[in-house]
Amino acid sequence: MNLSRKRKKELRKLQQNAGRLWESQQVLVNHAADIAREAGRQLGHLNREQVVPVVQDSYNRHLAPTVQRSIKVGKHVVDDKVVPVVGGVVGTAMSAWDVANTKRHELLGHKPAPKKKKRGLGSIVAMVLGIAAAAGVVLAAWQALRADDELWVADDPLSPPNV
Repeated sequence: MNLSRKRKKELRKLQQNAGRLWESQQVLVNHAADIAREAGRQLGHLNREQVVPVVQDSYNRHLAPTVQRSIKVGKHVVDDKVVPVVGGVVGTAMSAWDVANTKRHELLGHKPAPKKKKRGLGSIVAMVLGIAAAAGVVLAAWQALRADDELWVADDPLSPPNV
């Protein structure tokens, strides 16, 4: 397709105008980014100097006493009511189980076998908590070390579009 000289001249002029517009937009975007960065910094200062002290004071005056009282009451209920009851129930059930097991062995004529060491509930809970902690550490390390595609920044400034 052959273009006339006049058309070529108009296209070159249009391309130059587009290039100037592109450059001015890049300057404007950089200026907007600087303003947004400064606004974020000022917001952080305002948060540290104004918001956090007011929230902390309000928490200390209104919520902290209630939370402390609730923790104290909850600890008292668990330590003095729940643990003894659960311990008694579990102890009674285990005793009944042992008596029934012994009686069954006596009736069948089996000699009591030496007890094998089994893992108790505490060791199982400890293993589960250990595995969960290890998984948490692995997840945190993975989150910290993985490559973030959102954080990609161009090495060179954007070039104006070609027409």
